[in-house]
Amino acid sequence: MKKIVHPSGDRGFADHGWLKSRHSFSFASFYDPDKIQFGALRVLNDDRVAPGKGFGTHPHRDMEIISIPLEGALEHEDSMGNKAVIREGDIQVMSAGTGVRHSEYNKNQDREVAFLQIWILPDTPGVSPRYDQIRLDPAAARNKWFTALGPQGKHDGLWIHQDAWLHLGHFESGQTPRYSLKAPEHGLYIFVLEGEVQVADTRLADRDALGVWQIGSVDFDILEQSRILLIEVPMAEQAGT
Repeated sequence: MKKIVHPSGDRGFADHGWLKSRHSFSFASFYDPDKIQFGALRVLNDDRVAPGKGFGTHPHRDMEIISIPLEGALEHEDSMGNKAVIREGDIQVMSAGTGVRHSEYNKNQDREVAFLQIWILPDTPGVSPRYDQIRLDPAAARNKWFTALGPQGKHDGLWIHQDAWLHLGHFESGQTPRYSLKAPEHGLYIFVLEGEVQVADTRLADRDALGVWQIGSVDFDILEQSRILLIEVPMAEQAGT
């Protein structure tokens, strides 16, 4: 097994006034040569946007973009004609493909919106842009791993153009879940949203992360009530693996 630990406090940080963003990987003005990506996982930003503020219309291409609201409501509009509001419990995916323009704003005028934005490199460039979102059943991730997203053709729900998987779990203290990777060439990026867990001889708390690869399965000890995000991706793009 190989592993890399990303403590919460080591993330990049940008304060734009209306936006406070923490970067798990090199992004915008934050550059760390040891944190370019984890396999096909290129971006994991932990954003908080002030009331009524947001990202004006801007372009993307050849990237699978996943947004997960944690608090509040995020309003999305894009050049494909989609206009939607996503809230805590929703997951949104946008395949930028040949090119798409979109905006994201805090829908509320009286409180912040907090959300994760995840970018995964696609397995095929130049696909037609697409948009989708789903509402999660909170019970689906209670003391078990819930598959929120998978690759096209291998998952019936929300999908992207990559052999990548996203799972969520809400666990009570004392639980000992196991996660089995779906392919030997994959790695697993573990991001603790809240709580405290022990995994791969490493203790993780709020917003700490751990990447593991060259391993078939991972065992967790849940030390206190925890919410955990798992991102399984191909590791071919990871230097040195």
